[in-house]
Amino acid sequence: MTAVSLCRTLAILVSAVVFAPAAMAQWSGKGQAGAVLASGNSAAKSGSVKLGIVDTVEAWTHKLDVAAVYASDEGGSTAQRWEVHEQSNYEFDAHNFVFGGLRYENDRFSGFNHQGTVGAGIGHQFLETDATTLSGQLGVAYKVAQEGDPAEQVKALAATGSADFRHAFTASTTVLDKITLEHTPRNTFVENEVALEVRMNAKLALAVAFAVRHNSDPPPAFKTTDTLTTVNVVYEIK
Repeated sequence: MTAVSLCRTLAILVSAVVFAPAAMAQWSGKGQAGAVLASGNSAAKSGSVKLGIVDTVEAWTHKLDVAAVYASDEGGSTAQRWEVHEQSNYEFDAHNFVFGGLRYENDRFSGFNHQGTVGAGIGHQFLETDATTLSGQLGVAYKVAQEGDPAEQVKALAATGSADFRHAFTASTTVLDKITLEHTPRNTFVENEVALEVRMNAKLALAVAFAVRHNSDPPPAFKTTDTLTTVNVVYEIK
């Protein structure tokens, strides 16, 4: 499966979700924009944007996340990445669900021109209270990654996993932590993002986030670990 076919599949799936009948669609989510401090394969100060929306229709939950980072200095671009992640969950009881999803990433400064996965698996809601939620999932995916110079496309089955944690200390202060894992025989990708959100009113919040991205075997001359610190204004979509 090529990057083009991955994009086509993603477009079809996203279109099916986004253009659901208006009576059934109840989208909610968050949009973010802010400043960036980057280290690792890129070092710059610039901007980032994020959009995450969710729609629940009976036992189905559809999630779409889009994010982009761009930075430049006098010598030109120093960081440029965008990614899209779509996942649909079907809850077959109060605590368990199955899922199918797509992820695509284009990062000029990681050594990989692009990476994409198509996968499915099972998830469990470990904890769900008014203040705290914790869920995890495991799955299998087909992954395509294209390295930069010289261009080489690697295709492999991948074991995937993720965990989502959220805890509200008060009505206005919340911490969020998400861990993502993709493992193939050639490379293991791990990302952990921790964010602290402080609500200013019903629609707006300030968020400080720190993300660590690690590739166990990146292309030559590239570092294994990148970090990203963001300070964002968050707008809640309802």
